[in-house]
Amino acid sequence: MSDPILSIRGLKKSFGALTATDDVSLDLYPGEIHALIGPNGAGKSTLIKQIVGEIRPDAGSIAFEGQVIDRLDGAARARRGLARSFQVSSVIPDFTVQQNVMLAVAGAGGHVFRFLRPALSDPGLTGPAQGYIAHAGLTGREQSKASALSHGERRKLEIAMALALRPKVFLLDEPMAGMGLEGAKQLTAILSELRREAPILLVEHDMDAVFALADRITVLVYGRVIATGTVSEIRANPLVRQSYLGEEA
Repeated sequence: MSDPILSIRGLKKSFGALTATDDVSLDLYPGEIHALIGPNGAGKSTLIKQIVGEIRPDAGSIAFEGQVIDRLDGAARARRGLARSFQVSSVIPDFTVQQNVMLAVAGAGGHVFRFLRPALSDPGLTGPAQGYIAHAGLTGREQSKASALSHGERRKLEIAMALALRPKVFLLDEPMAGMGLEGAKQLTAILSELRREAPILLVEHDMDAVFALADRITVLVYGRVIATGTVSEIRANPLVRQSYLGEEA
């Protein structure tokens, strides 16, 4: 097996008497989807915030492409290729789908614009933006304002914008949240293809999507990892079934 692109070791974070992450370790390998599951309050979002540099852990270490990134702030981690989506959106509601993705393309290229509108007339941004829009399944919606998109289409726009950043890792926080059955199926298909671009650390409550997508699963309960394994191993794990999956297994 190749070396992990993201390696987390012994992360701990407490807020007063509450321990949000308790000695959490996991690896993300090239080409894989690694799902992080657990009940509400298990510490999943806190872990993602530590990975992207929004929260500093009390102990432990994070390595990205073999380099420890503990001292880097969130912007520096993003520039290195950690792309976080869905929990905090950077979509501009009054801009069209194409305009939003063009701005993401511009940001990935290191362009700095004094005003947003002039950036949108740059023909060098249009072609790449169209490619990312198509990849995310939004062909035909290029000129629609983001504010007019359905919930599922908004998720697809966020994927297109994440793709425009040309990330080395996707950190996706509950992408299926609020989606209907058909929308979840469509997004599952898109995420399955997305791993071709970069590996995915996926936080998700939709277990149908998790079981369909994940190569490996880590289960977090009360801030601690209680199991890591393949889908079949997690389904069969009695502790996981008792603590979280129940009849969903």
